Amino acid sequence: MIETSPSTPARDDVVLPCLDEAEALPWALDRIPAGRRPNVVDSGSTDGSADLVMGRRRPAPADGFEPVEPGEPWTDDPYAHALRAGRGLLFLRRLSSTDHPDALREAVLPLDVERWCAPPDTADTSVLSRCTGPVLDVGCGPGRLVAALAVRGVPALGVDVSPAAVARTRRYGGAAVRRSVFERLPGEGRWGTVLLMDGNVGIGGDPFALLTRLRELVAPGGRLLAEVAPHDVDERLTVRVEDGQGRHGRPFPWARIGITALLYAADATGWVPTGRWTADGRPFLELHRPKPKPKPKPKPKPKPRHGNAHATAIGRPAHP
Repeated sequence: MIETSPSTPARDDVVLPCLDEAEALPWALDRIPAGRRPNVVDSGSTDGSADLVMGRRRPAPADGFEPVEPGEPWTDDPYAHALRAGRGLLFLRRLSSTDHPDALREAVLPLDVERWCAPPDTADTSVLSRCTGPVLDVGCGPGRLVAALAVRGVPALGVDVSPAAVARTRRYGGAAVRRSVFERLPGEGRWGTVLLMDGNVGIGGDPFALLTRLRELVAPGGRLLAEVAPHDVDERLTVRVEDGQGRHGRPFPWARIGITALLYAADATGWVPTGRWTADGRPFLELHRPKPKPKPKPKPKPKPRHGNAHATAIGRPAHP
């Protein structure tokens, strides 16, 4: 049994009785909340359960998925594990301090993996109907929108840093490349529509840098369709992906912004707002990259008056 104890030192959060139950302890350890530490109460056991608690002989989990930080976020962490399964409890855990009033209430931000892995819903369809090809889906995830656009006959490409996301997108009929949006991408400056769905306005933790980069990708006169937070928020934070059992990936920068903050960032980076709507409680914003103004035509040079010049040329005096 795991118990909290008022006598536990400050550095230890959970008291574990060290009984002759080495086989059962891994189960108990896996259920310690994230950030908590075990405190061993030794009862004289000689079966090695104390070593298990302290991590010196802890066996690998049966699914082979260790709670270690990978070298790159979104690649071999609980996100990839959930995408392969098509479901799973997943969220972003705040790691950085913030002055936003919702920070304490929203210590974790849920990720809707099952919706991402399902066919497009009504809100998604409202976005798809506004797409003009070719379409670039930034942070495409499992590729539901890319695959749906392919069915509609609209050329589309997904880009994501997760190998599992790219593989699932391709498996369901969409085209995708594994790359960061800040790396060189196909068709730069020629995309008719760029998508930022499912909170991907937070990519990189800097909306201004992200919108500047997307303006380089879209064609003049092209559009950006972005989903924003459902309330007025503007914050920069550090997060990591976690599942319901405390397994997590490496920390990375993120951002959360609502309509007001995105409009401000859009104005600062050269985008023009042309539409906003809400579907199924999800707010969206449409931005356009203006076409360059046509250069003014040069004024025609005035034609010379040839009357007097002709008269002089044939020997007749010019009129005074």
